[in-house]
Amino acid sequence: MTERSLQTPLKSGFNAKSTARQIVGQRDLRGKNIIVTGGYSGIGREITRALAGAGASVLVPARDLAKARKNLRGIPGVAIDALDLLEPASIDLFADRFLAGQKPLHILINCAGIMAPPLTRDRRGYESQFAINHLGHFQLTARLWPALRQADGARVVAVSSRAQRMGGVNFADINYEQTAYQPMQAYAQSKTANVLFAVRLDALARKYGVRAFAAHPGLVPGTDLGRQAANPLVRFLYLLMLWKKDLFLRRRPHHSGDELKNIRQGAATPVWCALSEELNGKGGVYCEDCNIASAVTDRASPYGVLPWAIDAELAAKLWTISEKMTGVKFLTN
Repeated sequence: MTERSLQTPLKSGFNAKSTARQIVGQRDLRGKNIIVTGGYSGIGREITRALAGAGASVLVPARDLAKARKNLRGIPGVAIDALDLLEPASIDLFADRFLAGQKPLHILINCAGIMAPPLTRDRRGYESQFAINHLGHFQLTARLWPALRQADGARVVAVSSRAQRMGGVNFADINYEQTAYQPMQAYAQSKTANVLFAVRLDALARKYGVRAFAAHPGLVPGTDLGRQAANPLVRFLYLLMLWKKDLFLRRRPHHSGDELKNIRQGAATPVWCALSEELNGKGGVYCEDCNIASAVTDRASPYGVLPWAIDAELAAKLWTISEKMTGVKFLTN
């Protein structure tokens, strides 16, 4: 079966307007342990609220603990712990604390991310968007692997973006050491990496009962994602969308993939990937609008997934490079 054939939409019964709480429905998630990175702001907070509302125990890693406590106040079933995805030692300490509890991890939703900041590098010299959006989550998932395997049917959801259509991973210069830095192109690279990560993780982990998915939330005004954008035009549009949300949320005469969503709708596809029974026995796919997305070749299309984001060979190449960059061996046995 080819990567393209896996990208076959289902009759999911949901669409672009569906909300996370509608996806959860009447499910009883008591006894389920879930981690949601970025789970204290934007769509991450709504994902946390929807899952905790169904009885799950949700752990939210946070770089800004004060902000997390403020934003999650009053939501039962939620715990907060320190984590900075830009600091490998912080990732290891967080994982060690979770593993010490000897609890299974049923769902891991890697939702945290940054978009289009000025060129910034971490202590290792890695470009910050690739370091946070991909490498940090790669290391976190690897370190949490014993708990995922223990769950006997865990799911990992990589929150990606339709930015994957802008281009693939520049394997020759991932960290923009020779190439002129383009903030949105670097963002697109990191979001394509999220999809490739799900493709490869699923291929390696399915024999252990762990499945992986990539989810595009949709275009969602009102999140924190664009606040650090380097381009003044991007920042302006971000602020304009915050100011005129009602205007920007009007339906456009295009495919649903080009329709702006509110935060409740933006949280729906990651939650669908985490919970849908229709995805039982499936994995390694890119999803949008609460469904498996079609594989497309037209990068101008507002929907679907491009070949460079689901190519198994590129996914394996990225996996090897990610192990080298993080120093973490993951599922090599």
